[in-house]
Amino acid sequence: MARDSITCKQFFRWEKLSLHLFWAIALGAAALLWIYGMLDAAWGLRTFASVADVALLEDTDCPGVSILFAARDEAEKLPAALKTFLELDYPRYEIVAVNDRSQDDTQQILKNAAQNSPRLKVVSVQELPAGWLGKPHALQKAYEQSTGEWLIFTDADVQFAPSLVRRAIALAKKKGCDHLTLSGRMDMFSFGERIALTFFGLAFLMGVRPWRVSDPQSSAFAGVGMFQLIRRSTYEAIGTHRRLAMEVVDDMKLGKLVKQNGFRSAVAKAHNELSVHWQSGTRNVIRGTTKNFFAFAGFSFWKMSTQILGLLMMCVVPWVALLFAHGWTLMFACICVGLAIILHIGACLEFKVSLLYALTFPIGALIFIWMQTRSTIVTLWTGGITWRGTFYPLKELKRGVV
Repeated sequence: MARDSITCKQFFRWEKLSLHLFWAIALGAAALLWIYGMLDAAWGLRTFASVADVALLEDTDCPGVSILFAARDEAEKLPAALKTFLELDYPRYEIVAVNDRSQDDTQQILKNAAQNSPRLKVVSVQELPAGWLGKPHALQKAYEQSTGEWLIFTDADVQFAPSLVRRAIALAKKKGCDHLTLSGRMDMFSFGERIALTFFGLAFLMGVRPWRVSDPQSSAFAGVGMFQLIRRSTYEAIGTHRRLAMEVVDDMKLGKLVKQNGFRSAVAKAHNELSVHWQSGTRNVIRGTTKNFFAFAGFSFWKMSTQILGLLMMCVVPWVALLFAHGWTLMFACICVGLAIILHIGACLEFKVSLLYALTFPIGALIFIWMQTRSTIVTLWTGGITWRGTFYPLKELKRGVV
């Protein structure tokens, strides 16, 4: 009996040591990844360009530009956005707006604005043809009515500063880009929005590594729906939005096609020159990503599961470990948490919110993980996605992945 008791004690001691070793190794690996990410970001952000870094172009150096966007039921936000598009300090530009089967006053708003501005062309889509998602189809129609040497794809709720286009063209010329996408200001008005979106911005930064996009040797790519500037010739060479007809994350995949076809792409900061209030409240932020997150994982359950487990280990487990761990495990957890806070402080500074929001990092991570989980569950449960009032079967979406 005594021998059995000793054996049990040895077993539980061995099991405890094994469990401690597992978490020490797991958090040690997470700490190494955080250190690598911090060093990569510190180096990369030094070369991250901004539209504020370039001098304004003279009128004679400004090529023709077409600003293209699709609007569906955007009557609430469209007037403010359209006003900024029409007040740009740029000599040669046009706006092509597509009313994509709206049920509100979007069409009337566009029609009234077009009567007062010869710069604005309005296209109306009444029916969606088979084999197309609504937004890519509308942007394709906008392109077909455009004449500019450069195209700007944006959204109907985004606002431009008067000098934005002039600066963006100047930066694209300076960097020798065929495609330039800009990150701007996300307007946030609630506590939940600030928690969710500051983490969202940090996740984009660490996941996409936008400073690598301009490196021809890197496979990194990016496309931000707020603003994508692309040469007309480049856009036509990569197949236009016909190549993105069934691609849910069409903005990111436009950047991917540019890189895959050997053209020069880059990401830059626009700061206050470009802004949007994306969603109102945390619930709408979560709902607004339902169609996107699983699509960004290529509708792969295993890829999404890997991403979720990785985020849990990198962004949640170290915070929990602070309460229970000791020794090396605790040290590795402290490294993970410390670096996460430092990077989140950078996101808070960029978004111009209180630095105290850096302490909400694990809450933002859990919200982000729930977005991923919800997107996966809803898409698999319903067998597809509903976007702009139309349901698209998962089988068709998978065939359209770029």
